[in-house]
Amino acid sequence: MKPLLWIDAVGLTADQVGEDTPNLRALANRGDMAPMSSILPAVTCSAQATLLTGQMPAQHGAVGNGWLERGTHEVNLWRQANALVQGEKVYETAKQRDAAFTCAKVFWWWNMGAAVDWSITPRPFYPADGRKIPATYSWPTAYGAQLEQDLGAFPFFDFWGPKAGLPSSRWIADAAIATLRRERPTLTMAYLPHLDYDHQRFGPTHERSRQALRDLDVVIGDLMVAADAAGATTVVVSEYGITDVDQPVHINRALREAGLLVARVTPNGDVLDPFGSRAFALADHQVAHVYCQDADAIAQARRVLESLDGVDEVLDRSAQAAHGIDHANAGELVVVAKPNAWFTYYYWLDDAAEPDFARTVDIHRKPGYDPLEMLLDPELRFPMVRVARRLAQKKLGMRYAMDVIPLDAQLIRGSHGRLPATPGAGPVWISSQPFGVGNPEPVDGVVPMTSAKDRVLALMGLGATS
Repeated sequence: MKPLLWIDAVGLTADQVGEDTPNLRALANRGDMAPMSSILPAVTCSAQATLLTGQMPAQHGAVGNGWLERGTHEVNLWRQANALVQGEKVYETAKQRDAAFTCAKVFWWWNMGAAVDWSITPRPFYPADGRKIPATYSWPTAYGAQLEQDLGAFPFFDFWGPKAGLPSSRWIADAAIATLRRERPTLTMAYLPHLDYDHQRFGPTHERSRQALRDLDVVIGDLMVAADAAGATTVVVSEYGITDVDQPVHINRALREAGLLVARVTPNGDVLDPFGSRAFALADHQVAHVYCQDADAIAQARRVLESLDGVDEVLDRSAQAAHGIDHANAGELVVVAKPNAWFTYYYWLDDAAEPDFARTVDIHRKPGYDPLEMLLDPELRFPMVRVARRLAQKKLGMRYAMDVIPLDAQLIRGSHGRLPATPGAGPVWISSQPFGVGNPEPVDGVVPMTSAKDRVLALMGLGATS
């Protein structure tokens, strides 16, 4: 077996590899590079499930960053359990082919309970008093403890929220480097998240986004040096590309105005009622799953959505099959935004009825993805004063809400989720090994995302015919 470092550089595209990325360009020149095909939806959890299994969402079931649990009618996003992804993952196949195979999964998604030798992922503690204490989950527990002893605590607030940025990728890269040196896994998987933060905040061509790209290249350069020292092949992939957007689409508000979505009035604002709603949307960047109670609700929702400005396609089960997303976890309808548009989760019709979590970072209670969580509300005159006050309340043991997130969806300038307009604007495959033996040539110039698993196995000498 030959060791391999598999880097997931979120948001990187083939078109971005150039003057701003000398290390990535050198890696491509040393081996090979090609655009990689995208899946629908082009979002983290779905793309990573496809990379891990070689299957489409219709088979592995990860139809987005979350979905409706049909039995409980709960909307769950950003779940981590590896068992939620159906199909055999790359590390399971590798272990079957060679019992000596080992794997370290450093912040890739679908991490908890994965059949790997070392793993670490963000996982806060939630005490009974309502607090959230930043933390990671690792297995074995000593693995994470050693990393934090060496590197300091993981910078949780740089991983998501208004501070999200480079320090999270830097820590993860350093953790992967330490793992390569200390544990020497056959496969080391490192997830670098920071690139798409500024891409979504400002758009992919903004100078802040270009600087994030340069920073990514430096981090990957350090990882390449460590991989070379370990005698490992380096593979860099991404999950999607990000495009400029200027049109938020309030898809749930349209369904509510049509009488299809119902919200429960509570002392803390309106809360989506998935039991009473005949149709509601789980918004996920540029794609939304619309869950409907019956055939009549499907027909009504379709009429509403097809007339909504910013909607490009409304896919029923038949059309979903053509995109490989027709799984029971998917909505009865899947809605795709136009290239310049994206979907908010907002469902309340009156500002006075906004739920108490709307202006906080709360990825589990919001029934959809909220990119505004990466911003501080510009309407606050002194936002950091409010943050300091909330932190003081926390230290005093008081209950508080970190209510500093804006609700002006026009602030978001980049999004993803739909299929890219061109291959170069979508995901990318870069390897220190050229295409050829063990790494087949691209198909019409594009590496199929569903082939990534087999390519990684082959580059480690664990191909089916090895």
